[in-house]
Amino acid sequence: MVQRQLPKIPELLELMQFKRLELDGTKRRLEGALTIADLRKIAKRRTPKAAFDYTDGAAEGELSLARARQAFEDIEFHPDILRPAERVDTSVEILGGRSELPFGIAPTGFTRLMQTEGEVAGAAAAGAAGIPFTLSTLGTTSIENVRAANPGGRNWFQLYIMREREISYGLAARAAAAGFDTLMFTVDTPVGGARLRDKRNGFSIPPQLTVSTIIDAIPRPWWWFDFLTTPKLEFASLTTTGGTVGELIDSAMDPTISYDDLDVIRSLWPGKIVVKGVQNIADSKRLIDRGVDGIVLSNHGGRQLDRAPIPFHLLPHVVREVGTDATIMVDTGIMNGADIVASVALGAKFTLIGRAYLYGLMAGGRAGVDRTIAILRAEIERTMQLLGVSSLGELEPRHVTQLQRLAPVAAPAARRVPTRARA
Repeated sequence: MVQRQLPKIPELLELMQFKRLELDGTKRRLEGALTIADLRKIAKRRTPKAAFDYTDGAAEGELSLARARQAFEDIEFHPDILRPAERVDTSVEILGGRSELPFGIAPTGFTRLMQTEGEVAGAAAAGAAGIPFTLSTLGTTSIENVRAANPGGRNWFQLYIMREREISYGLAARAAAAGFDTLMFTVDTPVGGARLRDKRNGFSIPPQLTVSTIIDAIPRPWWWFDFLTTPKLEFASLTTTGGTVGELIDSAMDPTISYDDLDVIRSLWPGKIVVKGVQNIADSKRLIDRGVDGIVLSNHGGRQLDRAPIPFHLLPHVVREVGTDATIMVDTGIMNGADIVASVALGAKFTLIGRAYLYGLMAGGRAGVDRTIAILRAEIERTMQLLGVSSLGELEPRHVTQLQRLAPVAAPAARRVPTRARA
């Protein structure tokens, strides 16, 4: 028989501890976000549809993005038991410097349209976390202001080759003068991809007011207040900002970009140079043989060529062909610290996050970017501890299996011709 008694008030008070009410709405929202997916939900509520869809969407049917994310879900970890990893070292040496975490912030365009703090929030958060921040050619904060926001940290610059080459050369010179240590030469955007969400939303720079945008703005007055009461958007390179994103890219970028352009930029740039947007083994080998400092396996977050190769699937094949000493980085589809751990285990020296950073930015400005980094940091540390590794250098391919969902169709066997027909 269970012994019964009347509840004792002191004991009840010990059991019922009421959580302190957080009056800061932004802090309250961000504390409740436990994953990047949670930040995405907050971002979607707080950001006008056109701006959110520009971040969230990809090209055409968005198959490349969906497949990239699925590839990270389709992995199996193989932990070692009885190997204590009470403390883990998440730091890495990358491109001549230190990063406290095995990821940096990827270049993103039109960032202040997502949330008015834009690249300043990203650069400051990256500096505080000890990771690199990459400014896009199509960024909405100047090279010099990004440097001011992250004066003691590592700043990288992503460069497009423009139709007017002198614009690109001038940007590279400004970035070098501002102390940016790495240039990310981007090769996957000779023309703009077909980003259908943007077309359907009528997304343009600057935003155009229509009946639908006004209706969409009603439950998000804070976004419009911030947009209308902060300095006018400034782009790192474009002198004109009218039109859709695709129109801007097509008018500015040059589809004739070639290895000659890479050679010119290498002759001008004093720091490390990385080629971003590599999507096959042959190009990876050719670039490493030509002496670039690193490559980024990337399909531009699925925003250019739909049905492009999955960077995470390509990673182990490239590492096997070019060697483990080459600096191979990867992006596209990373939404969890476990994705980053798996990438490092399969040979990536570093990873880049784009949408994950922007979801945090839209959810809460600088504090939201800090929350993104904190979430990923905790996931990385926990995954490493559960695998039984204390440092990134202990991660090996044996820790990860890529499960097969999409596999190439075997070539059909040659059709046998009857002897009589051949005679």
